[in-house]
Amino acid sequence: MTEKKNKSAIQRRLIPTYIFLCIVSFISVFPLYWMISAATNTSTDVSRGRLLPGGHFMENFNNLVSQQPLWRSMWNSLFYAALTTVLCLLICSIAGYGFEVYHDKAKDRLFSILLLAMMVPQVATMIPLFQMFSKAKLLNTSIGFILPIISTPFMIMMFRQNARAFPIDIIEAARIDGLSEVKIFFQMFIPTMRSTYAAAAVITFMNAWNAYLWPKVIMTDNDAITMPMLIGNLITGYVTDYGMLMCGVLFCSIPTMIVFFVLQKQFAEGITGAVK
Repeated sequence: MTEKKNKSAIQRRLIPTYIFLCIVSFISVFPLYWMISAATNTSTDVSRGRLLPGGHFMENFNNLVSQQPLWRSMWNSLFYAALTTVLCLLICSIAGYGFEVYHDKAKDRLFSILLLAMMVPQVATMIPLFQMFSKAKLLNTSIGFILPIISTPFMIMMFRQNARAFPIDIIEAARIDGLSEVKIFFQMFIPTMRSTYAAAAVITFMNAWNAYLWPKVIMTDNDAITMPMLIGNLITGYVTDYGMLMCGVLFCSIPTMIVFFVLQKQFAEGITGAVK
């Protein structure tokens, strides 16, 4: 009886906590629900604040497809984001691995200087980058899109911090067995740091997919339009069709949600620095 009373008392004390968590969960999920609901309503209903789903999704979708290059934008964003993610993971992981495994005082100073680049706003580099890429004739090219973002100080720092959990004894044993440095990295480091790569992949893919300012500057051709640029085009003009706009936002959000839900377990492990 005493144990039952203690359990019931504990459960009663946890009721405010559960209520608070339910409220926070509702606040977190509500924007997603409102986006999906608004995509099924007309522009007038969205303006009036209608929260219930409607029956105008296909109408909004047909208007979106007829007025904007939806599928081309989806393909461009997917291609740029996937290519950026692969190259960023390769380059930043090699840099982070090298800074940690072969570190000395000179590399530590170089890494400190590299971290200072995180304090420079991206907007401050737009004009020099545009002039540089314009002279190099890289406008409206995949190289011009991905080159400034395939290596970031944050990703290098993330891989270096997680590389500290990689056992140095394994590297030394592999060297004694005659394994080259390249094979140690690709056959031992990468498989061991799967969770870190998953977390970095989620962050890089979402940043590349949601990039708007730099693609808007570097991509002047309509055939190179990306999903964030398409959403921006829907907002411009004298009258905004909010139903069509939210339909476009829904399609823009689906790939990032899929990537996150597929890699959410590895993402959590990578952020906490788990190594298996």
